Amino acid sequence: MRKYFLLSVLLFQFQLVQAQNRNVAEENPLEVILKSNPAAFDHILRNKDSFRVQIVYTAINRKRNNKASFTEYSYNLNNQTYFYPASTVKMPVALLALEKLNELNIPGLDMNSTMITDSSAPTEDYVYNQPQSSDGRPTIANYIQQIFLVSSNDAFNRLYEFLGQEYIQQKLREKGYPDAIIRHRLQISRTPEQNAVTNAIRFYDTSGNLLYSQPAQTSKAVHPAVDASLGKGYYSNGKLVNSPFSFNQKNRVYLQDFHHMMQAVMFPETTPKKKRFKLTEADYGFIRKWMGAYPEEGIFSPYDTAKTLSANNKALYYGAGNKAEPQIRIFNKIGGAYGFLVDVAYVVDLENKVEYLLSATISCNSDGIYNDDRYDYETLGYPFLKELGRAVHRYELQRKRRYLPDLQSFVLQY
Repeated sequence: MRKYFLLSVLLFQFQLVQAQNRNVAEENPLEVILKSNPAAFDHILRNKDSFRVQIVYTAINRKRNNKASFTEYSYNLNNQTYFYPASTVKMPVALLALEKLNELNIPGLDMNSTMITDSSAPTEDYVYNQPQSSDGRPTIANYIQQIFLVSSNDAFNRLYEFLGQEYIQQKLREKGYPDAIIRHRLQISRTPEQNAVTNAIRFYDTSGNLLYSQPAQTSKAVHPAVDASLGKGYYSNGKLVNSPFSFNQKNRVYLQDFHHMMQAVMFPETTPKKKRFKLTEADYGFIRKWMGAYPEEGIFSPYDTAKTLSANNKALYYGAGNKAEPQIRIFNKIGGAYGFLVDVAYVVDLENKVEYLLSATISCNSDGIYNDDRYDYETLGYPFLKELGRAVHRYELQRKRRYLPDLQSFVLQY
């Protein structure tokens, strides 16, 4: 009897260890990463809902032939928890601008053609030249560079006007993002009706020959409903209004959708055809180059790099800005407005053969008042994104891989 009893005890202990090992293996690594760094994340974990924190992380493994496979994890992800996407919407608009050029398929028309923006209403801007370009010409290529180098709102507005609301909505829905809403210009105040009307646009070649003329458009797009009134007050015309601030007419894109768009750009060969952006190999090379660039790497250099730090737009891993580490290249799009910070990134560490996708958002508005320019970016948002990026990177450095990735395609020349 004693022999059988001992065997039963040993069997139970073995099964317990096996179960514990299974639980460890199945545990969400984001949970492990956050809980293993209490000094950085305890405050966030205790207040994750009030900070409206959401995180998506994708571990990437390579096969013998270097083909990538993906395992996605999330923390506190909830599509019903609204966040303002701010400048992050510039990423899909830049991609769709290249896609539209390809669909037009007009001989001689490409991203380097001169783009003249006309005006059909007092609230619309004329654009005949572009100071932040090497030759003064406004082009889609220059606008995309400015979007990723310094997050130019003006550059976004020009591409938004080229596409129009209906085209943006239709294309994002076709790619599997039916709830994505991009319906207004950035930085300038316009009514919903004014944002529905987009400028007439003409493209010319370098000899001044007209290549394509697009008339002014009035969108008839019907966007999904948004019900998001946040905080306890907001400023309007210099006066405090003691009511929640409505985001019902603002842009909205889910964090997971941004994350999958980034994956589709960096790994189109592993993305279902219907979810890909219709880009050429040259387009992919161009967009990746400027997604991963730092301001001083621009082909034009009017930017004051003493004010725009090298890594200022790479919040995941660098926070509010530090000198970039040469072995790490971050392909991303950041956004920040109304107290929300968002960053969507694909990170490669060329020296240590590490790669991963990481996206996160956080609300930095402790007083609950909007439009007061008193947001907690420096004390809450940027430190959180920096620590999150570095904690995930440390995890990736020790994560076992059967095959190390060949990352040479992400070594870009500037």
